[in-house]
Amino acid sequence: MIRFIDGVVGAFEGGHLTRRELVERLGAFFAVAAGVAPAALAEEAEPATIASPTFQAIEVNHVALRVTDVARSREFYKKHLGLRVTSDRSPSNCFLSCGDNFLALFRNDKAGMDHYCFSIKDYEAGRAVDTLKRVGLEPERHANRVYFLDPDGLQVQVSARNDR
Repeated sequence: MIRFIDGVVGAFEGGHLTRRELVERLGAFFAVAAGVAPAALAEEAEPATIASPTFQAIEVNHVALRVTDVARSREFYKKHLGLRVTSDRSPSNCFLSCGDNFLALFRNDKAGMDHYCFSIKDYEAGRAVDTLKRVGLEPERHANRVYFLDPDGLQVQVSARNDR
């Protein structure tokens, strides 16, 4: 029972359910648990709608990593994965191409994931921010870049397909 409730609330908090869908699912769950006939609920409920995704991702645009030594990491990804350097103008960052996508390396004292980016259909930064707020997420906008956190706190970016 608790696992179901946590799952539904987590889906809502993660932006995968609307407030109406959250209430409908929890209401149906508690009604069944209380012995109310599901048909009685259906008479009062509005027709269920299939939730569409907040955005439609069309590709993984890039992955950005925090690394302790940009030059060492650059050579690693060139040697072992055949990535090509597309921008290496600073000792604090480097961009390597992987087909139509790229890997970004950012100098940091602690290595780890910085963020990952999905290209989405019909991207426009202001509209993306409004959409994310509408589904209960807290986006951050930096110029034309829009970021938000996934349920585990990993930073996600959305962008246009040609945002390289």
